[in-house]
Amino acid sequence: MSIQGPAIFLAQFAGSTAPFNSLPGMAKWAADLGYRGIQVPTNDSALFDLTQAAASQDYCDEILGRCREAGVEITELSTHLQGQLVAVHPAYDELFDNFAPAALKGKPAARTAWAIEQLKLAAKASQRLGLTAHATFSGALLWHLVYPWPQRPAGLVEQGFAELAKRWLPILDAFDEAGVDLCYEIHPGEDLHDGASFERFLGAVGGHRRANILFDPSHFVLQQLDYLDFIDRYHQRIKMFHVKDAEFRPNGQSGVYGGYQDWVNRPGRFRSLGDGQVDFKSIFSKLTQYGFDGWAVLEWECCLKDAVQGAQEGAPFIQQHLIKKADRAFDDFAGSNTDTARNRRILGLTD
Repeated sequence: MSIQGPAIFLAQFAGSTAPFNSLPGMAKWAADLGYRGIQVPTNDSALFDLTQAAASQDYCDEILGRCREAGVEITELSTHLQGQLVAVHPAYDELFDNFAPAALKGKPAARTAWAIEQLKLAAKASQRLGLTAHATFSGALLWHLVYPWPQRPAGLVEQGFAELAKRWLPILDAFDEAGVDLCYEIHPGEDLHDGASFERFLGAVGGHRRANILFDPSHFVLQQLDYLDFIDRYHQRIKMFHVKDAEFRPNGQSGVYGGYQDWVNRPGRFRSLGDGQVDFKSIFSKLTQYGFDGWAVLEWECCLKDAVQGAQEGAPFIQQHLIKKADRAFDDFAGSNTDTARNRRILGLTD
């Protein structure tokens, strides 16, 4: 199997005007641009009704049929915003209330319960749609402690990950029952933001087989992590792939932390595909080497380029990087049949 694509994440393009205000409209728009798949956000019921999808096979069959009629497959569902709300430190309550229904604002406990239920609905909806992976965020109880000053009390980090695991284990079990991998996007602002933090979480959930990774190299550029070595280390857990570009140009004024500057002026910036520094040829090669056969999904974010232009350029960019995995070794022509006696003679072995 080879990497599938190109596909596109719809979240950054959904809007109030056609074709961006309906799933069939966006499906046709994506297909017309050359995409073969769409990744669907689930936080807006006008675009995709998560509750109905979890309850009704007829609804899911209708959605699948209309997308296929337009020329695309649904690659995965996303609960990035809902997943964020599974774990929120009180310092961020007011900001993250924007991700919740209005009735839950100012009610953190009820908001967390709603988010957990949303994820469980997503597991069932993914199963009904015949999907095998799902995209989300982990949320964060510890992000305000990411820099070790003031000193962290002994056991604090372990206790934080234990609580995070407690919240996620029932969700992971629901995804296991549905036969779907839950893929956490490794992302600054989340407790799962690099390999070390993912390993802590994996240990806290007992190595749960559904705890997997959405690999997005742009966030590694902004953190100055080696995204190719990350693939070598964690390829067995990488089940989803966002094709997203970024650049990091530090100076004497600011670096990784960004100095509270806006996206245009930060040293680390997201860019349209091909405009940043990510080595996609090496990424596609490594993922192919390790047998990744999921979708290559454009997640478009750029502080300079228009979204429509980014989407137009994304499909051919991904298509050019797809690798049809070889079904035989390049030097097979020079090979010879197996002969145990001959091999022994070559090795200088005698009876």
